[in-house]
Amino acid sequence: MSVQRIEDDWQMKAECRGPQAVVFFPPSQFERKEDKLQRENRAKEICMECSVRTDCLDYAVAIREPHGIWGGLNEIERKALLTQHAV
Repeated sequence: MSVQRIEDDWQMKAECRGPQAVVFFPPSQFERKEDKLQRENRAKEICMECSVRTDCLDYAVAIREPHGIWGGLNEIERKALLTQHAV
């Protein structure tokens, strides 16, 4: 039996669960810039409709997640957010 931590309960409610999850992370092969932007925009659209977006972003920032779209932001946008908070 798996015990899920209460603070991670938001993950069960995330809109990114399921087959569309592939758009949230880069593919293992080369990705053209245009394809990356389209993939990230699709992921961000899904995030905008998600009821746990803030929890997701808080989690990604707290663990310094280096990859993917979390809470509607990519890794560069999250790094900028951390830099703003550090100032």
